[in-house]
Amino acid sequence: MAESAVAGEIDAGSAAVALLGELISLDTVNPPGNEEIAQELLASRLSDAGFSCELLAAEPGRPNLIARLAGQRPGKTLCLLSHVDVVPFTASDWSFDPLSGAVREGAADRVGAEAGAEVLGRGAQDMKSQVAAEVAAACALGDSGWRPDSGELIVVVTADEEMGAHAGAKWLCEEHPEKVRCDWVVNEGAGIVVELGERRAYTVCIGEKGVFRFNLRTHGRAGHGSMPRIGDNALLKLAPLITALAEQPAVEGDADALAFVGALLGESVDAGGLAEAVSRIAVIDPIAAGVLVEPMLGVSVAPTRVRASEKDNVIPALAEALVDCRVPPGLEGTHVRARIGELLGDGDYEIEFADEVVGNRSSPEGPLYEAIGAWVAGAEPDAVLAPMVMPGFSDSHWFRKELGAVAFGFCPQRSMTLAEALPLIHGADERIKVADVELAADFFVDIPQRMLNHGAADQSAG
Repeated sequence: MAESAVAGEIDAGSAAVALLGELISLDTVNPPGNEEIAQELLASRLSDAGFSCELLAAEPGRPNLIARLAGQRPGKTLCLLSHVDVVPFTASDWSFDPLSGAVREGAADRVGAEAGAEVLGRGAQDMKSQVAAEVAAACALGDSGWRPDSGELIVVVTADEEMGAHAGAKWLCEEHPEKVRCDWVVNEGAGIVVELGERRAYTVCIGEKGVFRFNLRTHGRAGHGSMPRIGDNALLKLAPLITALAEQPAVEGDADALAFVGALLGESVDAGGLAEAVSRIAVIDPIAAGVLVEPMLGVSVAPTRVRASEKDNVIPALAEALVDCRVPPGLEGTHVRARIGELLGDGDYEIEFADEVVGNRSSPEGPLYEAIGAWVAGAEPDAVLAPMVMPGFSDSHWFRKELGAVAFGFCPQRSMTLAEALPLIHGADERIKVADVELAADFFVDIPQRMLNHGAADQSAG
């Protein structure tokens, strides 16, 4: 892997912080999105830095931005990917303006989440901070005169990620693949440091679980609610099935889960020792165990909606629960049905999938993974990489599925603990440390040089 040609010579940190404030102040809550005002701002900055920019929209007022910086000779393409839409908020739940974008100085007598300057507002964590870091870094590189020795750097900022990417990455990759075709992608999904005792690990998202939401139905016979025995209440049949789903399917512990647990503990873990290893992590950091490790251990189920009678005094003949089901990469509906059957057993019920999206992943090896590791080694020599599969979903899925790209989620963050940062994602009082925005900008200045300077782009895409 080629070394960064001008590492340390380009500082995009302050520009990233300023840009983040501007982006937060622009209302791109999805729905409805209205991403155009933010995309035009970003396109203007990137154009001024030498990028060729294009806006493509599946819906009026909701464009996707594609910015290109061509190299001196043909080669591979690195994509810095992000999305500019954010989730809704209830302003009364916040202690400051959700569209503030202001920098709040930290209190000198505090530690953790209360210490150090912060940028405030919706999108500070998910994911306008990464948008700002990527774009500010790309602009700094372009303004410096840097160009790839070979290949191309593209910056893709999408719309509609928070509502399924039907007007964003999914649409781009399916309808305009030639516009976003690339070999490597760096996107959201991981990067926060996990501390287990003296061991520090930067998470890297190598894949996302599949989505197999299903409707669980039971049938009965309608009747008048004043005479409970006259009907056959489908809701009473459904209730014990919902309760059974609280147990969760059996732990499977595939190779990804074993590798992640091993990286956190600094030791080799096999299937036989997985349960004990997870228990040790839970003692040290129950948050990491619960939100990072456990979702990787197999199929998960979470009932989220129930529907039965449409009238107050009618015993329901049909009852239905919607169950959010997430599945390790590569596994399909047959596997999911088997795991659900183990929980529910035989009975008078039916299952119909509402979504059947098979998860995917990129192998944690090759030039891009090595380059991320090289940057971490320089930024924090004693830290390691921990490759994880994200329980949620990101735009990386479409770039892997439709374009065959190697895609990792990584945006370094170390000034907040996992317990401090996670509740802020989609939550009230969302904010991020200025130091972490600057850290991310440093990474995004570094990674294009490592991947696209002479020699790097000639390596296999891994």
